Amino acid sequence: METKQHTLTKEEVKIQYNKFIGRKLSFIFFLLASIILVAGISASLGSANLTVLETYSSILHRLFPAYFESGELADVFVWNLRLPRIFMGIVAGFGLGVAGCVMQAILKNPLASPYTLGISSGASFGASLAILTGVGIIGGDYLIVGNAFLFALLCSFTILGLSNRKGATPETMILAGIAMMYLFAAMTTILQYFGEAEAVKEAVFWTVGDLDRFSWPKVKIIFGALICCFPLLMIKSLDLNIMAAGDETAASLGVNVKRTRVILMAVTTLLVACIVCFTGTIGFIGLVAPHLTRIAIGGDNRFVLPVSGLFGALLLISADLVARRVLAPIILPVGAITAFMGAPLFLYMIMKRKREYW
Repeated sequence: METKQHTLTKEEVKIQYNKFIGRKLSFIFFLLASIILVAGISASLGSANLTVLETYSSILHRLFPAYFESGELADVFVWNLRLPRIFMGIVAGFGLGVAGCVMQAILKNPLASPYTLGISSGASFGASLAILTGVGIIGGDYLIVGNAFLFALLCSFTILGLSNRKGATPETMILAGIAMMYLFAAMTTILQYFGEAEAVKEAVFWTVGDLDRFSWPKVKIIFGALICCFPLLMIKSLDLNIMAAGDETAASLGVNVKRTRVILMAVTTLLVACIVCFTGTIGFIGLVAPHLTRIAIGGDNRFVLPVSGLFGALLLISADLVARRVLAPIILPVGAITAFMGAPLFLYMIMKRKREYW
């Protein structure tokens, strides 16, 4: 009788676990459908308004030309002007959401993000240096991008170097990141103080963050970085789950905590550097998306990482849609919209939180 009861309990646990996993997968499909829907609406709006049906027909015609038809005007506007921006928002939002999730997990700090750790400040300084002085490692069209990428990496590896000297603990990484953020912000301010008015305006606009200067080659670069970095982060997601129990517990279970933290931080900062050097500083995506994800599906990083990415993609393309339409034909910088959307959302999460999800 006791054996039967034990078997029944195991079956119930298995059923509950399968339901739990099913809800998570359903939520992933819901986010994917939402991204497709918002992307289609965004691609249909602009100076030449197209219907959503015409937009999807244009996209499907390129993928399946034998089964769908599309007009020449729709193809030009959708594929050459709007989809590069939208795909950039999806890829950049996904990367920032994943990066914020990993940083919060390895540092055990709900406020950790690419912005608060100074990586975005380093990229802003590099871009401002190129815009205001013309000094850079790479010339030509990639002068600003090259500088932003270089200084974002410089900031990241400085944080890793400083933290390794004192042990790669969450506290030292956070303190080193805050120090780098203030240092590069101060140097950027000094550059702008002595710069010409037009150059300063351009530097400030770049710093706010935007998706307006993109083409398919640039999208491919960031997509390539995401393809390289994301699988490495997913491989370590189980280690992140174990590390949540504490460094000593993780070490007793066979996880090399210090090495894992350094590897994850290096891969994450490389991904962030590839994104912010093209987009500029886009705040709140890497901060809010992981929190929304943990509220929705719990704290299992095997699911939190991809869902945070999807949440980040959805938030960024939604913010970009608002930026394009709220004062049309004026297009606002998307970084300002994410801040407007992110701050009230974050405050609402704090006020309405009824249980611990972190």
